[in-house]
Amino acid sequence: MNDDELLRYSRHILLNELGIEGQERLIASHALVIGAGGLGCAAALYMASAGVGCLTLVDDDKVDLTNLQRQIAHTTARINHSKVSSLASAILDINPLVQVHAIEKRATQSLLTQLLQASNTISVVLDCSDNFKTRQAVNAACALTQTPLISGSALKMDGQLSTFHTGLHNSPCYACLFPPDEEPEETSCSTMGVFAPLVGIIGSAQANEGLKMLMQMGDPLVGRLLMFNATRFKWTEIGFKRNMQCPVCANR
Repeated sequence: MNDDELLRYSRHILLNELGIEGQERLIASHALVIGAGGLGCAAALYMASAGVGCLTLVDDDKVDLTNLQRQIAHTTARINHSKVSSLASAILDINPLVQVHAIEKRATQSLLTQLLQASNTISVVLDCSDNFKTRQAVNAACALTQTPLISGSALKMDGQLSTFHTGLHNSPCYACLFPPDEEPEETSCSTMGVFAPLVGIIGSAQANEGLKMLMQMGDPLVGRLLMFNATRFKWTEIGFKRNMQCPVCANR
């Protein structure tokens, strides 16, 4: 690291859990963020400010006035701009040292698998999408390539968070917990609403888990689902195990 980097990341370097070695590991890392909405804004900004060297963003949506209540990387001036380009601009405003790849496409399983297989540098995926179909597609691509996945969701006053890593022995995948053939009735912020700080809490927690994974620090949330209720400000944890008949990861 040069002098500017040592100063920028000095508060990290002071931590016994990180130090110079941990910070250099972050600088050399590459994370894939799916979704540039409320969760993705918070998660990507913290990943970038923490010093993750390369971020790839995937989202096909554009900034809308209704997004600005909670999607903190976007601005009124960037309404109708692509969300990935808007988020990329916000990231570079905070940390111009980060390499940002903005992909304005829908996150399909084929696209994500191609990205993960083509780049052997992506070490973690943060799923910040907002629908069941995309979450299943992200999980399938991560399970196939054995890439760690930090999955978050937020709706109304409730959020969820977990980590899936099929590269670890007996780790369940997202489909073990939420089977693809049991698709719930689709809900969205546009019809149900969402509490503004909730996406920041869950998105920041995703960044926390993603940084831990990149530094191989602490205990990952594998086999543990955290549920957060903003009304009571209460976290609840439940454990779950790998489904040996899971259609996604049973044959790995």
